Order: sequence, then structure tokens, then C-alpha cells
Amino acid sequence: MKARERDEDESTRTLKELEVKVQALVSQGLVRLQRSDSGKLDLQLLQRKAEDEPDSGTNSAAETLEAPPPPPPPTSAVAPPPASVVAPPPPPAAPPPPPPPVGRSSQHSTGCKQKKMVQTKYRLPLFNWQPLTSNQVPGTIFSELDEEHVLEELNMLAFEEQFKTKAQSPPVDRVTIRMKMAHKTPSKVSLMEPNRAKNLAITLRKEGMAASDICCAIETYNRKALSLDFLELLERFLPSELELKLIHEYECEGRPLDELSEEDRFMVRFSKIPRLPQRIRTLTFMGNFPEAVQLIQPQLNAVIAASMSIKSSSKLKKILEIILAFGNYMNSSKRGAAYGFRLQSLDLLLDTKSTDRRQTLLHFIVSNIQDKYPELLNFYCELHFLDRAALVSIDSLVQDIVALGQGMEGTSRELSVDQENPVLQRFLSTNSELLRSLTTDGHTAQDVYESAVEYFGENSKTTPPSAFFPVFVRFIKAFQRAQQDNEQRKKQQLIVSCEAPPTPPRVPHMDLISELKKRQISPLVRERKDGAIEDIITDLRTQPYRRADAGRRSGKWKPAQQLQVSSDISL
Repeated sequence: MKARERDEDESTRTLKELEVKVQALVSQGLVRLQRSDSGKLDLQLLQRKAEDEPDSGTNSAAETLEAPPPPPPPTSAVAPPPASVVAPPPPPAAPPPPPPPVGRSSQHSTGCKQKKMVQTKYRLPLFNWQPLTSNQVPGTIFSELDEEHVLEELNMLAFEEQFKTKAQSPPVDRVTIRMKMAHKTPSKVSLMEPNRAKNLAITLRKEGMAASDICCAIETYNRKALSLDFLELLERFLPSELELKLIHEYECEGRPLDELSEEDRFMVRFSKIPRLPQRIRTLTFMGNFPEAVQLIQPQLNAVIAASMSIKSSSKLKKILEIILAFGNYMNSSKRGAAYGFRLQSLDLLLDTKSTDRRQTLLHFIVSNIQDKYPELLNFYCELHFLDRAALVSIDSLVQDIVALGQGMEGTSRELSVDQENPVLQRFLSTNSELLRSLTTDGHTAQDVYESAVEYFGENSKTTPPSAFFPVFVRFIKAFQRAQQDNEQRKKQQLIVSCEAPPTPPRVPHMDLISELKKRQISPLVRERKDGAIEDIITDLRTQPYRRADAGRRSGKWKPAQQLQVSSDISL
């Protein structure tokens, strides 16, 4: 696509350059433009006698030209010198002679032969030299040079092939120049800014309707023929004052509409619709009204239901009373008793934790409610549409309702102008009562919301629904989560108690042994400095026990008297 657009731009630029060159040839009298009966534009080359007789004098060259000779200089009455004699420069006081007319050779005034214009096959780069004018050449070496003869001897086609610029269109035939108007797209007159005309063309192309059908649908308020998106786009192209002025001037000149582009012809027809801005706005309003009502009404209902349910909930009131009691129990000794608290304080119930950090204040409150007030556990069932009401902006709803009222008034004014229009009559009779009901619900939503906010000790002017209702939404979620955590903790405790092994029955003499253990001051067995207690027990089991008074007793030691270490003795 970009390559094709680039080629089209290149072709257009080439045609413009060609037209400029042809006009230059016409102004020099070298070619003549003539339109044939078929509408084609022909170029005829004119032969000049001055080119066929380069050696003739100035007088003979002047006779072959159609243009009248220039007037003589005011300060010189002498006849001009022949071409072979170089005229001396005029005195300083005399003014310079007037320039020759268009198409007349400059050889009469400067003595230099007029240069031919070379038409190349391709566009060539420019050679940035500093040329001499015809007045500076006489008496120099350049007056003796003939570069045209050199061009005939050299192969200039090879030069063009090697030095031509890039991205050129096919070469133009220099021998037969014949322009066909049928092959050239006629240039259309535009009354609009190019980008605006382009965007309008895209909009009209998407709708795919004729300009007359579009304008007729607007004049008759036919909403079924025009889509709502197209009407909203078309509202951007209402004629400006400048465009209306250009259209008026174009029509005053009596010029045909066929010379205008399709977008301009649509704009001319579009501007002829009476009360065009009012009609476009009315059509857009009529198309948007049902969708706007369907969008506003549920939001109003959510605010009304949420505000009334929060204010009338007795279970929520009891829970707030329990929270106030716990808060005063914790703070009254240091800060004094409080008469109430801000709703934002409900979020702090999760921040206050027990000593073992295993539960929060909210978990403890929920546990007490489960034990003492189980009927309050489902308090959130009395609250309705809190999540939807949290997304509503009362101010935006009020502005939307006011805008609908203004649109309905504009539609009524259009009906007063066009009283016989059935579309306007049917729309007003159907939707006027609906708008009044919507306006009433808007006032009701404002009143009940302000009443609910003030009932909970908040400021209705600084507390929008997006800040008021989410507090209750978060509290309900935290309450339900704490309730689940408490139930899960009870289940785990029950499982642990069921899995614990049964306690064995106590032997009667075990109580005596326990009492002796308590009264024992020092352990019976002490750990050695370089051994473990296992080694001591092993020695006691393998070696005999000798009493301290063994020397005063008679008899031999018997193996049966070996010390038995009781397992009941604490080591």
C-alpha cells in the first residue's frame, strides 16, 4: 500500500513538473497548445527562423519574430550595431536598455546566442556552479564556445543512465508530446481541510449509505436508518462557519457540483438541513436514552436498598454494641469510656492480637457471639447490595439525570417546531413519564444515603458511597473468615484429643514413691566427671556392692545379696 501511494505521488509530481516545462515552452513561443474535437490536448512544435539562420544579423532575426520590436533607448538615437561588432558598454549616466520581450532573442542586446533548453530523458542531479549572465559573457572566452555542438558529438544517453536520480517514473518521450485528458484524473475542488475531508470519507464509507439517504433520515428523525455510532461520528462533522462561507461563495459563482469531491458534495447537502445541530443532538439523545435509563436505574436501586438495609438492621446494631463494649473494656482505664466509634475502626479488629498471637480481637468477639448470641451470626443476610452500592457515584448519577432532562427539553422544542412529526410525538409520550420516575428515584437515593451516613456518625458531604459501603463489605468478609477459623480450630482440638493415648491406671504404691521423690534432697546416683550415667548403671549391675562396715561383719558375701536397682528411682 505504501509503495503504491509513493508511486502515485511520484507520478503526480512528474506530471506537475511536465506541465511547468510545457508552460515554459509555450511562453517562449516554441510550442502551441490546441484542443482537438475529441477533447485531447495536442502540442505543436513551432519552427523558428532565428534558429535556422544563426549567422544573420540582428535586423533579420527581429523580422522573423511575431512580437513587436522593443522601443529604442531614450538616450540613444543611433541604429544598433551589426551582430559581428561588439557594442561598447553604455556610459555610466545612461540607463540600461529595457529587457527583450518574451520569446525574443537576447542576441540583439548582448550579442550572445540564446541557449536552447535541453529536455532530458531522466531527471538528473543539479550541478551547483555559479553561472554567468548574458551581460557578463561578451568579451570572455565563453562567447567563443559552442557547447551545443559538443552535445551532438557525445553519447548523453549513457550519461543520463549513470547519473539519473533514483525512484523515477518511466521516461517521457521527448519527440512526440501528446497529453490525453482521459488518462489524467481531473483535479477536484475541495472546500474542506484535507484531513477533515479524509476522515469524513472514511465515516461515510463505513456507513455505506448515499448522501441523500443520510440527509433524508436526519430530516425525518428516522433512528432506525442511522446507527447510533454513525450519528455520534457525524456530529463531529457539522459544517463550520468557514465551510458554510466557502459553500455559499461556490454556489454564488454558479460552478457545478460535479467539480467537487464526494465529501464536499455531501457537505453541501448536509449544510442544507434546517436546524442541523439540533436535529443531530436530538437523534443522538433519542438513541442513547433507553441505554442511559437501563444504566442509571439499577445504580439508584442499589444505593436505596443498601442504605435502608444498613440503617434498619437490628443484628448489625447488636454486633456494634458488642464491639463497643469490648473497646471500652480495653480502653476505659487509660483513655476513658467512649460513646461510639468511627466505622473505620472496624478494620482495626484484625490488628489487635492475643498474647499467644494465635487469634485476633475479632476472632474472640466472633467466638463469644457463637457461644452467647448465635442468632447474630447471619447478620449480613439483612444487608443488601452493599458491593454494588460501593461502585456508585451519587454525584455522577445526578449529573446524568440532569443531562437526560436537558435532552428531553430539547426534544420537546423540536416537536414544537415540527409538530406533525410522529417520531418525536411517540418518543415524548413514551419516555417523559419514565424520566420523571427516574428523577424521583434520584432524589430518593440522595435522601436515604445521607440519612444512613449520618445515622452511623459520618459526614455525608465528605463520605461518598465508595468510602461508606466498602467498610461494611470488608467487615462482613472478615467476620465470616474469623467464624471459619474458629470452627477449624475447634475441629483440630477435637482431633488431637481423640488421637491422644489413654492414661494407664496408677499402682497404689506409686503414690508413695512419688512422695519420696519429692522429699528427696540429693540424687542417689551422681554423674562422674569423666563418665556417663549409663556407665555408672552398668558398673552397679556387674560389680558387687560393699557396705562401709563390711570389715566388722563376718561371713562371706553371697551373690544373692547383689544390689537390685529399682527402675522407680529417679536417676
